[in-house]
Amino acid sequence: MAWHQISVITNEDLAPRLADFFDNLGAVSVTYMDAEDEPVYEPAIGETKIWSNTEVIALYELDADPTLVKALTYAQFKPEQLRNWRHEEVADQEWERAWMEYYKPMKFADKLWVCPTDQEQYEPGTVCLTLDPGLAFGTGTHPTTALCLEWLASHDLTGKTVIDYGCGSGILAVAAILLGAKEAHAVDIDPQAITATQSNALKNKVQDKIACYLPEQFTPFQADIVLANILAKPLIDMAEQISNLVAPGSHLVLSGILHEQAESVMNAYRPYITFNAPVQQEDWIRLDGIKR
Repeated sequence: MAWHQISVITNEDLAPRLADFFDNLGAVSVTYMDAEDEPVYEPAIGETKIWSNTEVIALYELDADPTLVKALTYAQFKPEQLRNWRHEEVADQEWERAWMEYYKPMKFADKLWVCPTDQEQYEPGTVCLTLDPGLAFGTGTHPTTALCLEWLASHDLTGKTVIDYGCGSGILAVAAILLGAKEAHAVDIDPQAITATQSNALKNKVQDKIACYLPEQFTPFQADIVLANILAKPLIDMAEQISNLVAPGSHLVLSGILHEQAESVMNAYRPYITFNAPVQQEDWIRLDGIKR
């Protein structure tokens, strides 16, 4: 199947209104893209953060009239607010499989493989976690996740109890079990993350050792290892809450932190945690330490 794809660049204030307008004209999907390579790191919870120059992209079925869509759009909005209007027909494809062309097996600390389906790696002394792109963030390709996987694969997890706070795809909880942890408790505010974690636990045959919760369902307790791969602001806001989940003498691992944010995050946790030296990958930092 093919589609009409319409794209136009506008400012961040107008982009949501334009997206709604396309939707009202019958678009089957509307997405935002960065028009000028402007980084956006940390939206607030519940906020959709977009760029100061945003490309709004709408897909329409082939029986739609792109000439009419353009005429109605220019009648509704000021022409100077719209730049680089483009229309093309695009072929349908299996978007997930296309993305997976760029997703290859990854190895962490010579002990943990993270692989897409049909590319599993089996070597003596290693374990293999099978994971495909899905509903929630976390495949190991991003430095924030990779830093946590490296930490897990570098430590003895035998018999440990783990809390993965902000579990996303569940990759950290699943990895912990495959590496020897006794049980993992995965918490996330997004129901899709819970669904993804349950699916990935089942795919890796560890579903009986991973419990999943929305925050209101989770009863806090103290664990041997607490992982929180979120973002700097919620990490700071929840410093006491997250620290209370760590048993005295046990490990806390924090990620999702930009280099310039690391000191602020460490300061929030210093009343509770003795940190090791920060570990950096690209612009991102992992903080890990021991609960006093």
